[in-house]
Amino acid sequence: MRSLFTKFVLWFLAAMAITMVGFVFFTSRSMTATRGRGHPMGRMLSFQLEEARSAYETGGKEGLGRFMERMNETFQGQGMLTDGQFRDLLTGADRRDLYEKAEQPTRFYRPQVIARASRDGRYWLFVMPARGRPGFSFFLPQYLWIAAAMVLLSYFAAIQLTSPLRRLQKAVERFGKGDLTSRTESNRKDEVGRLARAFDEMAERIQTLLSAERRLLMDISHELRSPLARLAVAIELARTEAGDAREAALNRIEKEADRLNSLVAELLQVTRAEGDPASRRVEPVRLDELVSSVVEDCSLEADARGCRLQWNAAAPMTIHGDAELIRRAVENVVRNAIRHAPASTPVEVSLDNGGPSARIRVRDYGPGVPEEHLPHIFDPFYRVDTDRNRASGGVGLGLAIARRAVELHKGRIQATNSHPGLLMQIDLPV
Repeated sequence: MRSLFTKFVLWFLAAMAITMVGFVFFTSRSMTATRGRGHPMGRMLSFQLEEARSAYETGGKEGLGRFMERMNETFQGQGMLTDGQFRDLLTGADRRDLYEKAEQPTRFYRPQVIARASRDGRYWLFVMPARGRPGFSFFLPQYLWIAAAMVLLSYFAAIQLTSPLRRLQKAVERFGKGDLTSRTESNRKDEVGRLARAFDEMAERIQTLLSAERRLLMDISHELRSPLARLAVAIELARTEAGDAREAALNRIEKEADRLNSLVAELLQVTRAEGDPASRRVEPVRLDELVSSVVEDCSLEADARGCRLQWNAAAPMTIHGDAELIRRAVENVVRNAIRHAPASTPVEVSLDNGGPSARIRVRDYGPGVPEEHLPHIFDPFYRVDTDRNRASGGVGLGLAIARRAVELHKGRIQATNSHPGLLMQIDLPV
């Protein structure tokens, strides 16, 4: 009895059996009650009583005898019409015993005597059914068909209920064994379907978190190896060298320490961007004000590099999302464009309505990116070449952070060469 399938079938059959027993019991009571007239069988007996009465009153004993023969042949039983004192109108015998039998509790759907009284109380009709009619065995073929239908119905209903639970069980078992891609992919609209979709959502979040953690650990271990090795060499030189060589070694240590500090700061941003989506704060964000603020903050860096920012102000535009993540995405794209913009060239930043999305464009007039590298520039720690990233101070995480932040808001970021320069486009749902 531990199987839900077995429990469901047994409970269903038990409920149907109780229903059938109740139906048989109350039907039997309705048929055999001496006063009841509401049941179809009761109305039929009342009709036969009136016919027998009419036959007796118009044709006497002979007319009544002929009618009772026809009725007995039709119902395959024995009928008898008495007066109000239960005296047989054909033989004159006292048949009070029939009334007493009719008033006795009825055996399971096998009545001994069925009685009906006329409305004025002058006549009684007693019917003694032939053995087995209309007892339980009379309706046995119909009961067997009903029972077979109930068994089939309960079987298919149990399969319909338990099969998605079994699929969910297998998906949970696969997920527990390490298959993070295991899903139920249920399309049901009932409670079982909602349970399956809740598991799919949970599995998706766990897979996202674990995959991000594994990817970060691998990237961090790879990325830290080079600066740590250079630090070790610089420290050794600082210990053994003197004068200018010592000063150069200390400068190298400071440079590598700053690089590690920058790497750790950006890794923290990646961790936040790739964290649990359910923990993000969603609020109305004035996108035009946010982009304008980013442009203003980055203007000093642009001036230091000899380029300038051109901001094409937009009409007020509001989206819903995490303001800090959106700001980080836009800032990383703008700073990336500033780092690669030639001196005395503009970096164009614009915001406009792209239909159902707010569209942010950032364009520089630098060397652009080779076409074969464009699909990969948003990957963590990916570098097109050393000049474009390491020499400029980047660690290859800015665009990865931007992409993840945009994707968390159901948006899209893409890069295309503009000849000259690179055009970054961010679409965020309004």
